[in-house]
Amino acid sequence: MAWYFMVDTYIDKERGRGEYDDYIRQVRPIVEAHGGRYLVRTECVSHLSGERTPQRVIVVRFDTREQLDCCFSSPEYRAVMSKRAESVDSRAIIAEGLE
Repeated sequence: MAWYFMVDTYIDKERGRGEYDDYIRQVRPIVEAHGGRYLVRTECVSHLSGERTPQRVIVVRFDTREQLDCCFSSPEYRAVMSKRAESVDSRAIIAEGLE
C-alpha cells in the first residue's frame, strides 16, 4: 500500500525564503534515498479557496509507511529540517493510498 506525504508551503513576503532554497536542494536526495518519489514539486499553484493560498506544493509517494517514517526521522533529514522550519510556514499531512 502506497503512502503519500503532502506539504503546502506559505512564504512570508516580508521574511523571504531564508534558507528554504538550500533545504529544497538538500532534501531531495534524502527523500529519494529512502524510496520516496516526487509526484508534485511546484510553485505553479491555483487556489480554489481564498482561505488557503500556498505558494508551493509537494507530494511524495513512498511504497510503505516504514519508508516514509524512516525518511523523516533519519539523522540526514533532522540535520536539514530546521532550514525549512525556520524559513517558511509549511503544513504536512500523510495519507494512505488506494490499492
